[in-house]
Amino acid sequence: MSNTTAGSAATGPIVIFGGRSEIGTEIAARLAPGRIVVLAARRAEHLDGPVTQVLAAGAAAVHTVEFDADALETHAAVLDSITTTHGPIDVAVLAFGILGDQSRAETDPAHAVAVVHTDFVAQVGLLTVLAQRMRAHCSGRIVVFSSVAGWRVRRANYVYGSAKAGLDGFASGLADALHGSGVSLLVVRPGFVIGRMTEGMSPAPLSSTPPQVAGATVRALQRGRGEVWVPAVLRPVFFGMRLLPRAVWRRLPR
Repeated sequence: MSNTTAGSAATGPIVIFGGRSEIGTEIAARLAPGRIVVLAARRAEHLDGPVTQVLAAGAAAVHTVEFDADALETHAAVLDSITTTHGPIDVAVLAFGILGDQSRAETDPAHAVAVVHTDFVAQVGLLTVLAQRMRAHCSGRIVVFSSVAGWRVRRANYVYGSAKAGLDGFASGLADALHGSGVSLLVVRPGFVIGRMTEGMSPAPLSSTPPQVAGATVRALQRGRGEVWVPAVLRPVFFGMRLLPRAVWRRLPR
């Protein structure tokens, strides 16, 4: 699927893996003016809303690509298809993931594994292929969404939190491995985000919205930063929380 407006992209495409993600779409819209944007997601033929939003933000063209994050064996082919059609990727945003049901995951091992597979294993697979492709071109920027939930895993959401903890560690190590290669990686650590994924849940203190997370991410990307907390005040708060006694920590809510 392809939609085009006037103008052309000055550099390589911006690719959102998880193309119907609220945060991913907001990031694409902020980076869109004059650029080619690729939205990669399952059921790619049903991405009319995100496509319209990104086109309205001034994208030169918006294309959709079928992408199933959990199908690890397809990642390389998806990347090859994108680069063959649109050239080497300039910005790759990994915006896919699931929150899962903590209560169910504590008794249903298949569900626990599904959360970890999508939020950690699938991310590792895609990041590894992306890094390989971008290193070959000595350029490219990658955005990875960790979470404060992974900074110190809480009893209330330890399945999701443990997946994010693993992802945070992998992404941080990959960023160091990419140093000097011409490829950069930005780790984003948002707190509770009020959106579709958390619908029906009571917002936690210092919550943010998809537009706020997207805005902070794009600013960090443009400044060449390696990590960003959203909101920024969460960084000192969670560094302090690491010092809480375990007996207190285990009682904290999500």
